[in-house]
Amino acid sequence: MIKRVIAGIKYVLGLYPPGRNLAVFPDDIFIVSYPKSGNTWTRFLVGNLLHPVPRADFSNINEIVPDPEALTIRHLARMPRPRFIKSHQYFDPRYRKIIYVVRDPRDVVLSQYHFHRKRKLLRDDSSLEQFVARFIAGKTSVYGSWGENVASWLATRGGSPEFLLLRYEDMLENTVRELSKVASFLGMQPTADQLALAVAQSSAAEMRKLEKSQAHLWSSIKDTRQDVPFIREARAGGWKTELPFPQVQTIEATWSEIMKYLGYDLRSGSEDRRPTFCSKFSEGSLNGVLR
Repeated sequence: MIKRVIAGIKYVLGLYPPGRNLAVFPDDIFIVSYPKSGNTWTRFLVGNLLHPVPRADFSNINEIVPDPEALTIRHLARMPRPRFIKSHQYFDPRYRKIIYVVRDPRDVVLSQYHFHRKRKLLRDDSSLEQFVARFIAGKTSVYGSWGENVASWLATRGGSPEFLLLRYEDMLENTVRELSKVASFLGMQPTADQLALAVAQSSAAEMRKLEKSQAHLWSSIKDTRQDVPFIREARAGGWKTELPFPQVQTIEATWSEIMKYLGYDLRSGSEDRRPTFCSKFSEGSLNGVLR
């Protein structure tokens, strides 16, 4: 009874995180991705570009690029506008200006597997094969499956001038180039030095240093295992040596159409099998998404 009363008071006063029920303002800008696709890194890049001093770190990132799963309704409502908001949500028609970060699902599943270990949701000896099956079924995340989440945005906003698609792999290859796309999308004209500083301050090495000293300050990892890092290799293609081939086949067979459209090479011959999941998406319907 007491817990219900307390919960009711928090609800009335706006003292709980809104999540998908976030009150959206017309000038909000969203950084969206499926979990473990590079959202945190993108938040740091944008944060350090907007506010090079003080630099973005795990103690202030929620003030620079807030997370509706971590901050209260009241806190979010009082933040300066325009707000740059982190999100993992599938399509929401209220989100108008969106930076969407996509990553190869074969790497996403590995990153998510280790993050679940970190969050104590999996034992160290948990079956990767079983995890992949749950991942494909959308049972490892409250934000749907990788394919459902990605396709929900590409099919509805692809080609819109207010939708910027970034590939995690391209960000790794040339971070300055991709961050300059973000700056242009936001109407900014940073100098080469400003871009370079933001990239340097957001590097994997710098973020690992911050994690070691500030893990206890960030809501996303403060109560997780400290022997399992949040910032791991920060590379592309780890699936080629870490993901069993039968699981590679299954992922590619499930999402081959959308993976090919996004430029991800298939290694298992699944390009000859058209999955039912993405059968409604054709090159014509998604034309203009990659730009």
